[in-house]
Amino acid sequence: MGKTYDRIDGRLREFIEAQPLFFTATAPLSADGHVNLSPKGRAGTWRVLDEQRVAYLDFGGSHAETIAHLRENGRITLMWCAFDGPPNIVRVHGTGEPVFRDDPRFPSLVAGFGEADGPGLRAVVVVTAGLISDTCGFAVPFMDYRAERTLHGTTSGASPTSSSRPTARARTTSGRASTACPRCPCRCRPGPSVRRVRNTRPRRVRRAGWPSAIVVA
Repeated sequence: MGKTYDRIDGRLREFIEAQPLFFTATAPLSADGHVNLSPKGRAGTWRVLDEQRVAYLDFGGSHAETIAHLRENGRITLMWCAFDGPPNIVRVHGTGEPVFRDDPRFPSLVAGFGEADGPGLRAVVVVTAGLISDTCGFAVPFMDYRAERTLHGTTSGASPTSSSRPTARARTTSGRASTACPRCPCRCRPGPSVRRVRNTRPRRVRRAGWPSAIVVA
Protein backbone atom coordinates (compact mmCIF):
# COMPACT_ATOMS: atom_id res chain seq x y z
CA MET A 1 0.00 0.00 0.00
CA GLY A 2 1.32 3.43 -0.94
CA LYS A 3 2.46 5.97 1.65
CA THR A 4 3.23 9.67 1.57
CA TYR A 5 6.03 11.44 3.42
CA ASP A 6 6.87 15.02 4.33
CA ARG A 7 10.61 14.53 3.95
CA ILE A 8 13.24 12.30 2.33
CA ASP A 9 14.35 10.22 5.29
CA GLY A 10 17.36 7.93 5.48
CA ARG A 11 15.57 4.89 4.03
CA LEU A 12 14.22 6.80 1.04
CA ARG A 13 17.56 8.50 0.45
CA GLU A 14 19.38 5.17 0.45
CA PHE A 15 16.92 3.75 -2.07
CA ILE A 16 17.12 6.78 -4.38
CA GLU A 17 20.92 6.88 -4.43
CA ALA A 18 21.19 3.12 -5.04
CA GLN A 19 19.20 3.10 -8.30
CA PRO A 20 21.07 3.21 -11.65
CA LEU A 21 18.17 4.94 -13.42
CA PHE A 22 15.34 7.38 -12.76
CA PHE A 23 12.70 9.24 -14.78
CA THR A 24 11.64 12.88 -15.01
CA ALA A 25 8.16 14.01 -16.09
CA THR A 26 7.18 17.57 -16.99
CA ALA A 27 4.48 19.30 -19.05
CA PRO A 28 3.67 22.77 -20.37
CA LEU A 29 0.66 24.69 -19.13
CA SER A 30 -1.03 24.63 -22.52
CA ALA A 31 -3.64 21.90 -22.97
CA ASP A 32 -2.30 21.07 -26.44
CA GLY A 33 1.32 20.79 -25.27
CA HIS A 34 3.17 17.49 -25.00
CA VAL A 35 3.89 15.76 -21.70
CA ASN A 36 7.58 14.92 -21.60
CA LEU A 37 9.04 11.82 -19.92
CA SER A 38 12.80 11.29 -19.86
CA PRO A 39 15.03 8.51 -18.49
CA LYS A 40 18.15 9.65 -16.65
CA GLY A 41 21.18 7.49 -16.09
CA ARG A 42 24.96 7.92 -15.87
CA ALA A 43 26.24 7.11 -12.40
CA GLY A 44 26.87 9.96 -10.00
CA THR A 45 24.72 12.52 -11.81
CA TRP A 46 22.00 12.83 -9.14
CA ARG A 47 22.07 13.23 -5.40
CA VAL A 48 19.85 14.05 -2.44
CA LEU A 49 20.80 17.52 -1.17
CA ASP A 50 18.73 17.44 2.01
CA GLU A 51 15.39 16.17 3.31
CA GLN A 52 13.43 18.34 0.86
CA ARG A 53 15.66 18.70 -2.21
CA VAL A 54 17.09 16.47 -4.92
CA ALA A 55 19.44 17.61 -7.69
CA TYR A 56 20.63 16.10 -10.95
CA LEU A 57 22.96 17.13 -13.77
CA ASP A 58 21.40 18.14 -17.09
CA PHE A 59 23.63 17.63 -20.13
CA GLY A 60 23.22 19.14 -23.59
CA GLY A 61 21.70 16.74 -26.10
CA SER A 62 19.09 16.48 -28.81
CA HIS A 63 16.24 17.95 -26.75
CA ALA A 64 15.61 20.48 -23.98
CA GLU A 65 11.96 19.72 -23.16
CA THR A 66 12.46 19.50 -19.40
CA ILE A 67 14.37 22.79 -19.26
CA ALA A 68 11.68 24.57 -21.29
CA HIS A 69 8.85 23.26 -19.12
CA LEU A 70 10.61 24.13 -15.88
CA ARG A 71 11.26 27.67 -17.04
CA GLU A 72 7.59 28.03 -17.88
CA ASN A 73 5.90 26.54 -14.80
CA GLY A 74 8.43 24.65 -12.62
CA ARG A 75 6.33 21.48 -12.24
CA ILE A 76 8.21 18.18 -12.21
CA THR A 77 7.95 14.61 -10.93
CA LEU A 78 10.93 12.31 -10.40
CA MET A 79 10.49 8.54 -10.17
CA TRP A 80 12.80 5.70 -9.13
CA CYS A 81 11.90 2.00 -9.54
CA ALA A 82 13.41 -1.08 -7.92
CA PHE A 83 14.47 -3.50 -10.66
CA ASP A 84 15.97 -5.92 -8.16
CA GLY A 85 15.34 -6.73 -4.50
CA PRO A 86 12.03 -5.87 -2.82
CA PRO A 87 9.54 -4.10 -5.13
CA ASN A 88 9.31 -0.36 -4.62
CA ILE A 89 8.59 2.87 -6.50
CA VAL A 90 9.49 6.29 -5.08
CA ARG A 91 8.17 9.54 -6.51
CA VAL A 92 9.16 13.10 -5.68
CA HIS A 93 6.53 15.59 -6.85
CA GLY A 94 7.64 19.20 -6.67
CA THR A 95 9.07 22.24 -8.39
CA GLY A 96 12.31 22.27 -10.33
CA GLU A 97 14.75 25.02 -11.19
CA PRO A 98 17.61 24.75 -13.71
CA VAL A 99 20.70 26.45 -12.30
CA PHE A 100 22.91 27.44 -15.23
CA ARG A 101 26.63 28.10 -15.41
CA ASP A 102 26.24 31.86 -15.09
CA ASP A 103 24.35 31.50 -11.79
CA PRO A 104 26.48 32.20 -8.66
CA ARG A 105 25.04 29.04 -7.06
CA PHE A 106 26.35 26.81 -9.85
CA PRO A 107 29.94 26.19 -8.61
CA SER A 108 28.89 25.02 -5.14
CA LEU A 109 26.10 22.82 -6.51
CA VAL A 110 28.18 21.11 -9.18
CA ALA A 111 31.07 20.54 -6.77
CA GLY A 112 28.97 17.99 -4.93
CA PHE A 113 28.88 15.72 -7.98
CA GLY A 114 32.63 15.23 -8.17
CA GLU A 115 33.87 13.57 -11.37
CA ALA A 116 30.34 13.35 -12.84
CA ASP A 117 30.73 16.96 -14.04
CA GLY A 118 31.82 17.45 -17.66
CA PRO A 119 32.17 20.08 -20.41
CA GLY A 120 28.77 19.07 -21.83
CA LEU A 121 26.99 19.98 -18.60
CA ARG A 122 24.21 22.49 -19.23
CA ALA A 123 22.68 22.98 -15.78
CA VAL A 124 22.09 21.54 -12.34
CA VAL A 125 18.36 20.94 -11.89
CA VAL A 126 17.31 21.39 -8.26
CA VAL A 127 13.95 19.86 -7.32
CA THR A 128 12.19 20.91 -4.13
CA ALA A 129 9.70 18.29 -2.97
CA GLY A 130 6.07 19.16 -2.42
CA LEU A 131 4.96 15.56 -2.05
CA ILE A 132 7.02 12.40 -1.53
CA SER A 133 5.42 9.01 -1.99
CA ASP A 134 6.19 5.34 -2.48
CA THR A 135 4.10 2.51 -3.91
CA CYS A 136 4.41 -1.25 -4.14
CA GLY A 137 5.93 -1.65 -7.61
CA PHE A 138 4.60 -5.20 -7.96
CA ALA A 139 4.25 -4.81 -11.75
CA VAL A 140 7.86 -3.69 -12.28
CA PRO A 141 9.87 -6.63 -13.67
CA PHE A 142 13.22 -7.86 -12.44
CA MET A 143 16.00 -6.49 -14.62
CA ASP A 144 19.75 -6.95 -14.34
CA TYR A 145 22.07 -3.96 -14.44
CA ARG A 146 25.04 -4.69 -16.72
CA ALA A 147 27.11 -1.54 -17.12
CA GLU A 148 27.08 2.15 -17.92
CA ARG A 149 27.02 3.12 -21.59
CA THR A 150 30.19 4.99 -22.56
CA LEU A 151 28.73 6.86 -25.56
CA HIS A 152 27.22 9.66 -23.47
CA GLY A 153 30.51 10.32 -21.76
CA THR A 154 32.40 10.52 -25.06
CA THR A 155 29.91 12.93 -26.67
CA SER A 156 28.61 15.14 -23.85
CA GLY A 157 31.99 14.91 -22.16
CA ALA A 158 33.92 16.07 -25.20
CA SER A 159 35.54 19.45 -25.67
CA PRO A 160 33.06 22.34 -25.40
CA THR A 161 33.79 23.23 -29.04
CA SER A 162 33.68 19.68 -30.34
CA SER A 163 31.43 19.25 -33.38
CA SER A 164 30.92 15.57 -32.51
CA ARG A 165 28.65 16.41 -29.60
CA PRO A 166 24.94 16.74 -30.56
CA THR A 167 23.42 20.18 -30.13
CA ALA A 168 20.12 20.77 -28.36
CA ARG A 169 17.08 21.92 -30.28
CA ALA A 170 16.28 25.62 -30.11
CA ARG A 171 12.60 24.72 -29.75
CA THR A 172 10.72 21.89 -28.08
CA THR A 173 8.47 19.41 -29.86
CA SER A 174 5.58 21.71 -28.85
CA GLY A 175 7.26 24.66 -30.58
CA ARG A 176 8.31 26.41 -27.36
CA ALA A 177 11.67 28.11 -27.11
CA SER A 178 14.11 26.11 -25.00
CA THR A 179 16.69 28.83 -24.44
CA ALA A 180 19.36 28.07 -21.90
CA CYS A 181 22.36 29.73 -20.33
CA PRO A 182 24.27 32.15 -22.62
CA ARG A 183 27.48 30.39 -21.61
CA CYS A 184 26.10 26.90 -22.21
CA PRO A 185 28.76 24.87 -24.08
CA CYS A 186 26.18 22.80 -25.98
CA ARG A 187 25.22 25.85 -28.07
CA CYS A 188 21.53 25.33 -27.40
CA ARG A 189 20.71 29.04 -27.07
CA PRO A 190 19.28 30.66 -30.20
CA GLY A 191 19.58 34.37 -30.84
CA PRO A 192 22.34 36.94 -31.32
CA SER A 193 25.03 34.69 -29.82
CA VAL A 194 24.67 32.36 -32.82
CA ARG A 195 26.39 33.92 -35.82
CA ARG A 196 26.43 32.78 -39.42
CA VAL A 197 29.95 31.83 -40.49
CA ARG A 198 31.06 33.34 -43.77
CA ASN A 199 31.88 30.99 -46.58
CA THR A 200 35.66 31.12 -46.77
CA ARG A 201 36.03 28.47 -49.48
CA PRO A 202 38.34 29.84 -52.21
CA ARG A 203 36.91 30.20 -55.72
CA ARG A 204 38.60 30.93 -59.00
CA VAL A 205 37.37 33.86 -61.08
CA ARG A 206 38.49 35.31 -64.41
CA ARG A 207 38.13 38.94 -65.39
CA ALA A 208 38.47 40.15 -68.96
CA GLY A 209 42.05 41.13 -69.72
CA TRP A 210 43.33 39.80 -66.40
CA PRO A 211 44.79 36.41 -65.41
CA SER A 212 42.69 34.18 -63.22
CA ALA A 213 42.91 34.83 -59.49
CA ILE A 214 41.94 33.16 -56.27
CA VAL A 215 39.53 35.17 -54.12
CA VAL A 216 37.76 34.49 -50.86
CA ALA A 217 33.98 35.08 -50.70
